[in-house]
Amino acid sequence: MSATPAGLRADIDIPGRVTASFTAEPGDVVAVLGPNGAGKTTLLRALAGIAEPGGEVMLNGTSWTDPPVLVRDRGVGVVFQQQALFPHLCALDNVAFGLRSRGAARGDAERVGRDWLARFGIADLAGRKPRELSGGQAQRVAIARALATEPALLLLDEPFAGLDVGVATALRLELARHLAAYSGITLLVTHQALDALTLATRVLVLDEGLIAQQGTPADVAARPRTDHVARLVGLNVLRAGDTFSAFSPTAVTVSLRPPEGSARLRWRGAILGVSPHGDALRLLVDAAGAGRHLIADVTPAAAAELGLTPGREVWLSVKETAVEWYSAPRSGR
Repeated sequence: MSATPAGLRADIDIPGRVTASFTAEPGDVVAVLGPNGAGKTTLLRALAGIAEPGGEVMLNGTSWTDPPVLVRDRGVGVVFQQQALFPHLCALDNVAFGLRSRGAARGDAERVGRDWLARFGIADLAGRKPRELSGGQAQRVAIARALATEPALLLLDEPFAGLDVGVATALRLELARHLAAYSGITLLVTHQALDALTLATRVLVLDEGLIAQQGTPADVAARPRTDHVARLVGLNVLRAGDTFSAFSPTAVTVSLRPPEGSARLRWRGAILGVSPHGDALRLLVDAAGAGRHLIADVTPAAAAELGLTPGREVWLSVKETAVEWYSAPRSGR
């Protein structure tokens, strides 16, 4: 007699919005990346059962779609962008709500709720209403509420959106600690490469409602197949058919005259913008020959010497040895 298969298998098909097939195993943290309108939130809402039905979802050997399983019976924890805390309930009652709605006694639910508030370092805020909490505190309550029911699937929709950088950084570290001990499956919608690189075990890239790429964070960051991910990780990526070429902005040489040497890729274009980037200045150049914008990092001294300001025509070149070439194989797990 075979064991019940553990993990998530999703075949989501909501015409005109998102079509995605993927799997995940217990303990996986899957970062879902993509530009606005790519279908990221729709994917999460479909898994949570709060979007229009479409496709098939199976978790730990049980189908949620054939026959349909009620949302309350799916064992899903959801954290929305805007927390969605119950405004009339205090922090403790918000965290205990899921357990109470599943029939737990008040005392037991409150014990679990206090434990989760303590884990996130906000036990002293148990009696406060959402309006009395800061953004970071409210998001901690929202995450604690989602985890308190020990869900088999945790869905996080941009949990750090709208938070100050310092608050987001602290919460990211706290969440990483909790996810490391979480045995369920997590899907994390994010616009930040940092989230994918520090929290995720796998990355799922959506583009125009379809899966454009999936793999480990390191592989996706090193070999992105969409402009959106390339921008997130700070690489220049060019595509010719099913072949990609990627190179770092630090590998780009900027000059006012055509570069010499045959072992170089080169483009001419106007500087669109100049912005600080660490100790360097990052140029955004409209490289017509590349068919897209390219980025190059230069020192402030070089920028001053060459007069690199918006509107200036420049040449960009890269040694072929600094370019990584890769193909776009059919995406699997």
